[in-house]
Amino acid sequence: MNIIPAVDIIDGQNVRLTQGDYEQKTAMKRTPEEAVQFYSTFEQVARIHIVDLMGALKQNALETTIIKKLKSLTDRPLQIGGGLRNMETIEIYDEIGIDYFILGTRAIMDNEWLKDVVDRYPDRVFVGVDAKENDIYVNGWTENSNITIDDYLEQVEDLALAGIIYTDINKDGMNQGPNFENTKRINDLTRHTVIASGGVRDKADLERLESVGIENAIVGKASHNDAFWEGIK
Repeated sequence: MNIIPAVDIIDGQNVRLTQGDYEQKTAMKRTPEEAVQFYSTFEQVARIHIVDLMGALKQNALETTIIKKLKSLTDRPLQIGGGLRNMETIEIYDEIGIDYFILGTRAIMDNEWLKDVVDRYPDRVFVGVDAKENDIYVNGWTENSNITIDDYLEQVEDLALAGIIYTDINKDGMNQGPNFENTKRINDLTRHTVIASGGVRDKADLERLESVGIENAIVGKASHNDAFWEGIK
């Protein structure tokens, strides 16, 4: 199992939200810089997941300075999301050496734009499919796109994506475990690599995901607890 720990950033601080609610923000004990260096010491860490939370809400990349610094602090690939709504922003991240781009709202709502980005950056684009039940949500999880997961996967099946990041919004930050059933269902629906995100608590959750065919998992809140890392050794 490839572990992808998450660093979510607001105003340069390492925070976690509960179910994507910006009013339920908790500061983490490590700074973004400390977190990236800490995660880089574990061989199970395949990549590090960075999210510009205010960028996602304000529809613009706001944390490029600190993200550039984070890139310099690790030898692990970084995947960046939050506010990537135009080619210019993606170009900026490409220039500072970011390995993978996570596209959300615009990639969901504008399939032609997504195709253009993927044509330019094949195998470097993850699409973030953030859902409640089977409905995909956009704009920082605040709006229902009125597009279902099933319909969307059919639209992007032939694109040269790096993968699909599936987040069950209702599970995120709730310490209840991932949505194993829907994660497996989505994995069965597509040829793309599916990354589980939201709700991973411990090694048992990772093993259960692996048992249903998932080889990559983003770990958010749990990755900030030393007990999690002790448990996977």
